[in-house]
Amino acid sequence: MSFKVSERYNCVVIEFKGNVMGGPDAVSLNEKLHELIEDGKTNVVVNLSKVGFMNSSGLGMLIGGLTTMRKAGGDLRIANATDKIESLLVITKLITVFKHYKSLDEAIASFDDE
Repeated sequence: MSFKVSERYNCVVIEFKGNVMGGPDAVSLNEKLHELIEDGKTNVVVNLSKVGFMNSSGLGMLIGGLTTMRKAGGDLRIANATDKIESLLVITKLITVFKHYKSLDEAIASFDDE
């Protein structure tokens, strides 16, 4: 898995690509989130449109990111989850934990509503 970070309006977009399996990727993501917090950027959208597969460690990585951002007074939201990943979120009941959106634009705009 790789990820790239960009800024859009009032939030940071992290686009995942490949298979999300945790491990060293979780460490990289956690370091990046802490850098963002130090810069005062606590609104994050994770774009999952280019993710083919996610295992339980990958879900754990997202939960860790969500916890980190909420503790810092922000949030981590999901955009463009594939049907396969969305069903994984439903099965694990995490669909009720994450704010999730069908498009990146909707997820970004959701921060304006607060």
